[in-house]
Amino acid sequence: EFSEWCEDRARDLSHDIKTGTAEVETLKASIAESDASIQELTTKIDDLAGDIATDEADLKDATEIRDKEHADFAAEESELVETIDMLDRATGILEREMAKGGASMLQVKNAKSLASALSAMVQASVMSAADGSRLAALVQTSSQDSDTDSDSEPGAPDAAVYESQSGSVVGTLKDLSEKANSQLDAARQAETQNLQNFEMLKQSLSDEIKNANKDLDAAKKGLAQSSEAKATAEGDLETTSTDLK
Repeated sequence: EFSEWCEDRARDLSHDIKTGTAEVETLKASIAESDASIQELTTKIDDLAGDIATDEADLKDATEIRDKEHADFAAEESELVETIDMLDRATGILEREMAKGGASMLQVKNAKSLASALSAMVQASVMSAADGSRLAALVQTSSQDSDTDSDSEPGAPDAAVYESQSGSVVGTLKDLSEKANSQLDAARQAETQNLQNFEMLKQSLSDEIKNANKDLDAAKKGLAQSSEAKATAEGDLETTSTDLK
């Protein structure tokens, strides 16, 4: 009986050793798999974090550029609207006063230049000195712009020779008003296009950030699970290896 017990015991020990050895190999493979997963997920997390930081910086820069674009447009729009209002107001007043006639209006009609006409209008109290100065500055600016853009815009009227083209100061003011209205329309169209472009870019970057954050959360959870699995396997390996000794 003792001999039989020894044989059974030897058989059991052999089985335990084989089972333990197999378990050790399985645990080692599990640890290696967890290590590979941890390395892969760590790299993915770093890449995603970098992508998110880049997208957030791009969105911040785009927003700052857009804010400046809008501020520039608002200033330009305000100036053009004020200029158009001034030109239309001066035109209306001048048309009424010229219809009445009078020596002061005769000076305006006979003026050889727009500057002289504006001066006569101020002296006749048809226009305030402030509006007269602003209109004179506008004419000067328009003249300089026309000289600069003459090659690219051959059809742009030269403010310095407006009177000979239109035949009257009223015509000159209307020409200036038309040009200012065209500039205002162009500015508003550009603002609309810039806003649309920004909204598209903002949506694209926001979607990328949202999706990247979702992937980042999943990667962090995967990393935590792999780290836990590795720790568990390492503990089991230590126990199994000790039992085999």
